[in-house]
Order: sequence, then structure tokens, then C-alpha cells
Amino acid sequence: MEILFYILMVVFLLGCIALVGTILLQKKRSAGGMGSIAGMGNVADTYWDKNKSRSAEGKLELGTKVGAALLGILAIVLCLPIW
Repeated sequence: MEILFYILMVVFLLGCIALVGTILLQKKRSAGGMGSIAGMGNVADTYWDKNKSRSAEGKLELGTKVGAALLGILAIVLCLPIW
């Protein structure tokens, strides 16, 4: 049981490093917080906005969301008192 704990810890650490990498590869938002408050964010639906999920940026966003969810679940499993 202790070996499984250490294996999961290594997977968790590698997942954290991978998540940081996917976050750093994403482009920064240009509008920022003030653009969305002033109503200047997402003014019109463009071709790029509609097909964003097919692009590399869309895949990075999806990878970030899935990776964060998996790391959250793994963190909860590692905190269980069964170890």
C-alpha cells in the first residue's frame, strides 16, 4: 500500500509540472478585467470565436481544465486516511 502511495505522489508531481507548462503555453488575454467590466469583451461572435475549440489554443484550454480536475481528484485521494 505504501508503494502505491509513492507512485501516486510521483504521478501527482509530474501532473503539477505538466499543468504549469500548459498554463504557461497559453496566450494572455488582451482585454483584461476592465474590458469585460466596460462591456468591451466578446462584443461579436467571429469565426475565430466559434471555432476556437479546434485550434491549438482551444486544446490547451481543454487540457488545462481536464488536468486541473484530475489533479484535484488525485489530491483528494492522496489525502484519504487509507494510506
